Amino acid sequence: MAIIRQAKQDDLASLVDIYNQSVLQSTATFDLTPLSVEERKGWFATHQEPRFPLIVAEREEVVAGYASLSTYREKEAYKRTVELSIYVDEKQQGYGIGKQLMTAILEHAKQLNYHVVIAGITKGNDKSVKMHEQFGFTFCGEFKEVGYKFEQWQDVLFYQLTFDN
Repeated sequence: MAIIRQAKQDDLASLVDIYNQSVLQSTATFDLTPLSVEERKGWFATHQEPRFPLIVAEREEVVAGYASLSTYREKEAYKRTVELSIYVDEKQQGYGIGKQLMTAILEHAKQLNYHVVIAGITKGNDKSVKMHEQFGFTFCGEFKEVGYKFEQWQDVLFYQLTFDN
């Protein structure tokens, strides 16, 4: 079991390393080049606001993954809808860390009185789809060929979880 806690400034380099694994090796993000710690400082600062939590999973005293809630859209009517992101270090996969992070970040979403949590999942990421469905997310639609990565067009599947509030 990992320890789930709020992210600290000291975690930023580890979070960037984990994110950059996905930049270089997967279609989980549509960034095409790795980001620097300096480039991620603004993102980190946004998630220091209580409305947009950023949590980490620490396993054997190493940051193993993280989850965050972010603005879905800027318009006021969307203020009770957020977008979910979860990234797990490739060396830490298979230990249930993604599920622990999902459980914790959804609890934050409930406590913050969000009504809908949105997840965009690149088509072909069957593990992510399965995990989201296990937590009650339902398929909403598919945007075809909206990202170009690894020399091919990528489709994005959209899932949502709606709370009864």
